[in-house]
This record gives sequence, C-alpha cells and structure tokens, in this order.
Amino acid sequence: MTAPEQSARRWLGPAVFSAVAVLALVAAPLLLEPFRLGLLAKYLCYAIVALGIGLAWGQGGMLTLGQGVFFGLGGYAMGMYLKLNDAAGDLPDFMVWSGVEKLPALWKPFGNPVFALAMVVVLPAAVALLLGALVFRQRVRGAYFAILTQALAAALVILLVGQQGLTGGTNGLTNFFDFFGNDVAADETQRGLYLLVAVVLGALYLGARQLVRSRFGRLLLAVRDGEDRVRFLGYNPATVKTLTFAVSAGMAGIAGALFVPVVGIISPALLGVVPSLELVVAVAVGGRFALAGAVLGAVVMGYARTYFSEELPDAWLYLQGALFVLVMTLAPKGIAGLAANLVRRREVRA
Repeated sequence: MTAPEQSARRWLGPAVFSAVAVLALVAAPLLLEPFRLGLLAKYLCYAIVALGIGLAWGQGGMLTLGQGVFFGLGGYAMGMYLKLNDAAGDLPDFMVWSGVEKLPALWKPFGNPVFALAMVVVLPAAVALLLGALVFRQRVRGAYFAILTQALAAALVILLVGQQGLTGGTNGLTNFFDFFGNDVAADETQRGLYLLVAVVLGALYLGARQLVRSRFGRLLLAVRDGEDRVRFLGYNPATVKTLTFAVSAGMAGIAGALFVPVVGIISPALLGVVPSLELVVAVAVGGRFALAGAVLGAVVMGYARTYFSEELPDAWLYLQGALFVLVMTLAPKGIAGLAANLVRRREVRA
C-alpha cells in the first residue's frame, strides 16, 4: 500500500464519523417529523447500550445477556428524580394509588438532581464492579457468565414487579411532565432531547474507540483471545474484564436515563431477558468486533422492528428473525465485517 493510500485510509474513519454526525445533528431534525425523530432518538438510546455490549463482548469476549439490568438502573434513577420533581413535594401519583402514605427513604436522595444524575452512572457501574469482582476472580466465563447475567436480569424484573408501592410494579414509572424546566411533550423539548442523545452517543463512541486503541484496549483484546496466556505474562485478566464490564454498564445506565424522557416510561418490560437478548442480536447483526458495527446494528434492528410492525403486524417477529438469520449466514461478522471484506477485496484488486 502506497503512502497516499495509507493516508487516505487513516482519514477514512474520521471522515465517515464526521459525515454521520452531520446527518444526525443537522439533517435528521430538519427532515424528520417529531414522531419519527423521537423514534430515532429511541434507537440511538439502544445504540448506546449496544456500544457497551460491543465493548464488553466484541472486544473483551464477555457475552452479557443482562445488559437490561444496567439500562434499568439508570432509567429508574432518572425516572425517580422526574417523578419527585413533578410531585413538587407530594407523593408520586402511583404511590398515592398504591396507598403509600410516606415517601420511602430510598426515594428521598433522588429528589436532588445532582445525586440522581450521578446515580445514573455510579449505580450500574458499582453493581457491575461487584459482580465482576465476584465472578471473574473465580474464572467464570463463556456460557456460564452469559447465563449468570441473564438470571440477574430475570431477578431484577421479579423484584421490580413485586414492589408496587416502591417501583410502580408492572407499570413502572410513567407520566413525566417536566424535564429540567422543559415540557417533556413539547416538540422543541423532544428535538433537544434527540440532539442530546446524538451528542452523548458520539462522545461515548469516541471515548470507547480511544479506549480500544490504547494500551488497555490491546490488553483487553489479548484477554479475549488468550486469557490464560495473559495471566502467565503477569497481568490479572479479572481486573481488566471487571473494569471493562463496569464501563459497559455505565454506558447502559446513561442510555436508560436518556430513554426515560425520550419515550416517557421505564418499566420492567423494557429491561428483562428478552430486551437484553434483542440488543445482543442487534450487536451481532451490526458486527460485534467493530464498535461502529454495534451502533449500526442497534439502529438497523430498531428501524426493522418499527417498519415490520407497521407494515406487517402479524409477521414482523418472523421477519425480524429472518433478517438476523440472513445476516449471520451471509456475514458471520455482521454488516461491519461484510463492509470490511468488500473494502479489502477492492484493495487487493487495485
């Protein structure tokens, strides 16, 4: 490869990122109606979770099937603040309906916006750190780790559903009216929320990309490809995996917090086993070995789900599954892997 070709390839990634950023921040708000823009914002929230899955699974080899747990923790932290803010000193509406007479002690700190925003990241990351420290130290990996995270998601759903007066039960937290002084239902607020989600996704993507390219990222790849060899070299794979898992969980918590004002609800149905599996499928479709592929997969699968459910409501689940099977059959490394192969073939021919 000649020097000009190497220089062009070096600038290809930043150029593509800049083009996508312009489309997301400028073109989408101008071209899409408020409803469709809100759907795109929801897809981007899922893309943030997918980015964390791509970091943990694609780069670190940790198949996490319970990312909905961390998504839910961040979402409920934000939802609790918004409900207390709307109540203006009174009990949230669902507590009144449930016969609760006094605000639970667990809820009181979330009336402070700084505390609530901090918990959006700290709470999921702390749970992931604790789980990782217990699990990875015992060298639990592969299918066993995946099943453990899946069980954690199922347990959280059962806990949330059973605490009607504390969490809203099956209905979860909904009916939000104010988001830091702005009417949640207003088109301008939703447009601003979309831009916020897009900017956060872009910042997290750049941060994750830099992390992967750093010395820590190279060590993470080494753990994925040969954990025992890394241990023999004097490194502790458990520490590397735990820190990566915590970063992934923090991303999911941020996504959950942004999801709440965008969609207007956070409930157990959004963070159980099935939603977590769907996000893993989206990452696999986009390409788990590329961070951009994970983001792309979440957006593509979100759009496919909406399109199929609107056009073919009786068959959309089958078509969504067929899309997954088709991509995995023709491109085992996902859409990103297929694109990389096409570029490589073109370079060989040239």
